[in-house]
Amino acid sequence: MASWADFAAAAPSLAAAIRTLVCQYGPGLGYLATVRPDGGPRIHPVSPVITASGLYCFVLPSPKRHDLDRDGRYSLHSFPSDSSDDEAYLSGRAVLVSDPDLVARLAVLSRAAAGIDWKLYELSIDLAMYVSRGDSTASGRTVWRDRAGGVPRARHNGSCVEAVDSVQ
Repeated sequence: MASWADFAAAAPSLAAAIRTLVCQYGPGLGYLATVRPDGGPRIHPVSPVITASGLYCFVLPSPKRHDLDRDGRYSLHSFPSDSSDDEAYLSGRAVLVSDPDLVARLAVLSRAAAGIDWKLYELSIDLAMYVSRGDSTASGRTVWRDRAGGVPRARHNGSCVEAVDSVQ
């Protein structure tokens, strides 16, 4: 799985489009899906933090946090836009951040309230997708999949760009 920095280096325009959509209202906004103990999805709004080096999320004590501690798989979907029907989607694994300096810096950056039992998770990226629903000449879908250190190859299909690995 790739870090945000790895993903952004491999697919800079896709990373920029996703970051713009996730941060369209200032702070990051999205819906985080986790895996419940029975295997079903659990979906909650979150405020992800995107820096040059990583994609992070502070999580309060909750069933969602228990899901991440038990089974780190996640999906993150952008918050709906007021101006378009464009969508961004990321999935991968969440890993608890143990570096207290990084936690403190990101808490200040994201204005996380002090004195609350937050845990910070870094979200690695296995799959990234951006869907544009503009007019027929500008609409399309871009998909990127981490190839575990390999370089994804892209295939252009009209206005749609897909990573070859994601097309089965």
